[in-house]
Amino acid sequence: MTEQPPIQPTPVGALRFNTDNAKLEYFDGNQYVNITTDSPEQNTGGTRGLIMGGITSGRTNLVNFISIQTTGNTTDFGDLVQTASQGAGLGSRTRAVAGGGTPSSPGGTNNIDFATIASTGNFADFGDFITTGFARVAVSNSTRGVFFGRAVAPSAYNTIEFITIAATGNSIDFGDCSVGRQEAGAAGNPTRGIVTGGSYPDASIDYVTLSTTGNAADFGDCTTNIWNTRGGNCGNAVRGLMAGGGSGASNAIQFVTISTLGNTVDFGDRTVTKSQITHMSSTTRAVFAGAGEGDTDVIDYVEIMSTGNAIDFGNLSEDYGYAAGATNGHGGLG
Repeated sequence: MTEQPPIQPTPVGALRFNTDNAKLEYFDGNQYVNITTDSPEQNTGGTRGLIMGGITSGRTNLVNFISIQTTGNTTDFGDLVQTASQGAGLGSRTRAVAGGGTPSSPGGTNNIDFATIASTGNFADFGDFITTGFARVAVSNSTRGVFFGRAVAPSAYNTIEFITIAATGNSIDFGDCSVGRQEAGAAGNPTRGIVTGGSYPDASIDYVTLSTTGNAADFGDCTTNIWNTRGGNCGNAVRGLMAGGGSGASNAIQFVTISTLGNTVDFGDRTVTKSQITHMSSTTRAVFAGAGEGDTDVIDYVEIMSTGNAIDFGNLSEDYGYAAGATNGHGGLG
């Protein structure tokens, strides 16, 4: 009797097209879930994006918001607890979280703030990071936010910390990145978080399983080095997008398929050539805002499951960059 090969388990994040309902689905570890309507992280569609802190004529505590599925200019939301640039942002369906940054000193801060994302008003204190620093990036699912890397001038560190978004309190150690990372790109789906670049000239990509703890594993490499991009959790359950960055400024947009290990792929170009860009997204659209030390007020966008160049979205309230981003669909972009 011929021995049959063992049945291989379905990998988390595997995709299929369901011909019964004509919808794309992904495997969440237990079952196939509709990407656009059934996923608990995605079913609000990421209707609102927040741009938090940053640099205008100086560091600011300003928070603005956009409606991601429309186009237009930003609207005032409120203020962070303290003035900060180069912080990290993330979100759940109900909360936006902003953490770290540089209020004034080169060593950064360890504070974490939060707000109810569907409302408007000032942020409140959430807790503190274990470590002090700036230039972290973050990803999240419906329950947990994970922060990668940090800088304390002039060095980058490989720390990974996490919070439970619906609670308040201090961060907890998650593990370590493979290298020290700052101003990196990041993306995630409900089960996996990835961090890209952020350690020039190193172009490596790490990933973690969000529900666990431990050190990051190798995912692949950036085809164009992502450094000084400030990307975070931009994409949907299938793709993660990163814009700008490089050893200086860039207009390049790259993407990865989050469930599949490998290198980034060219997506298209932004309408401006910049670094230090705020990233936000819904299940269908990625939005990129501002850049650098108050270099531009441009906001542009792409449709995530396509490829091609970005399209004009609107404008920030003034020229600014180094801001953190968050959305209320898939999680924060930071």
